[in-house]
Amino acid sequence: MPPEPIDAIAAALSTLPQQALCVGFSGGMDSSVLLHALADMPAARAQGLRAWHVHHGLHAHADDWAEHCRATCDRLELPLQISRVSVSRAGEGLEAAARKARRDAFARDLGEDEVLTLAHHLDDQAETFLLRALRASGPDGLAAMQSWRRFARGWLWRPLLGIPRDALLAYAQRQGLRWIDDPGNSDTGFDRNFLRHRVMPLLRERWPQAGAAWARSAALCGEGADLLAAEDAAALASARGDDPRVLVVDVLSGLPAARRARVLRRWIEELGLPPLPAAGSASIELGLLAARADADAAFAWSGAVIRRWRGLLHADLMREPLPAEFEVAWDGRKPLRLPTGDVLWLENITGGAASAANSPAAASHLAFAAEAAPTGACGLAFDPPLRVHGRRGGERIQLAGRTHSHALKKLLQEREVPPWQRERLPLLSSADGELLAAGDVVCSGAFDDWLRARDARLRWTQPL
Repeated sequence: MPPEPIDAIAAALSTLPQQALCVGFSGGMDSSVLLHALADMPAARAQGLRAWHVHHGLHAHADDWAEHCRATCDRLELPLQISRVSVSRAGEGLEAAARKARRDAFARDLGEDEVLTLAHHLDDQAETFLLRALRASGPDGLAAMQSWRRFARGWLWRPLLGIPRDALLAYAQRQGLRWIDDPGNSDTGFDRNFLRHRVMPLLRERWPQAGAAWARSAALCGEGADLLAAEDAAALASARGDDPRVLVVDVLSGLPAARRARVLRRWIEELGLPPLPAAGSASIELGLLAARADADAAFAWSGAVIRRWRGLLHADLMREPLPAEFEVAWDGRKPLRLPTGDVLWLENITGGAASAANSPAAASHLAFAAEAAPTGACGLAFDPPLRVHGRRGGERIQLAGRTHSHALKKLLQEREVPPWQRERLPLLSSADGELLAAGDVVCSGAFDDWLRARDARLRWTQPL
């Protein structure tokens, strides 16, 4: 005989994480059971158990639902957080948009190392498996939902994935729980609802254990996906350079095509870029990997881009160049945030403010000041302030040990700075117009001497 619902749920919650717990609480039956069961556990309360309701504002009774959640938490003597979100109705559909808004709210406000606990159950897992199969997903997608994984700054835990919905309903009825019945859950215009109300009952007439079988298939796909993921990680590491946003084309091309596609998807995911579209891997194969070695080819999607340049693939968000007309005075005391989002700053290599006594002036237009270092600075300063500006063309710079200047454009090409990065490069000049540095890529001899004398360096950082 199957275990009693209360026993089954207690067993599922017995491996209680040691971190603070937060229950995603819609007020529906599933999350009401989860919250009630955890509230009955002194250990969960001791770990700061709380509830979190996301108010989508999509239904006329949405305010009433939020009040129901508040009243439930008051009875259970648990704190409740309510997050109001705006759901975009454009793009992939209302159901997906609401799910994304809810996920974004959780990701934004989840506490450090906190565990977001969700009430997905065995029937949800079976439905997810079938929906992804209908979208021609591979083993990663068919693995459906994981019971435990990293999420935002904390963790996501789904302890009820092995328990059918009928067991949750029996628990709720036995405990006399009250919950919200969202009428949207009966609308078969949504794919999941159509599957739940029209397809699954028919399949269970013939195969009563269908839900459990599909959930088991999802678990097996998850095991296979884990094995593939370990090999993907090794292949990705072999193709990467020092910069995580760069892959070596020759190494990537040496992998089997199926492995390449997986490595590309993993690479993009790890960089936090939008997921590659379904045809993304094929487009990269044809447009970038098969391009000439000297090609400047690119594949763009959803505000992100992969570029091929000199035997390397570079992935990043689409970023605007630094305007040529941009110019600002900078004394070096604090990091300078540029219009592009990049940051220019002075770093003291030894980690403290330098001493003026051990640093003779290296050039007449550069002086030194030592102060208490503000946050993000090293205590150095330019006096008078220098000019930070965009590239306007024709710039020249005099390198260390040279008696003549060089064209900045040629130096950047020799140092293999990609064209799209050259467009963002901030230039640093003295008040009288002498070019001192191009980001942290090129320094003049005089400015290099000034930095070395103070055990400092100029840094140009771009957001990942």
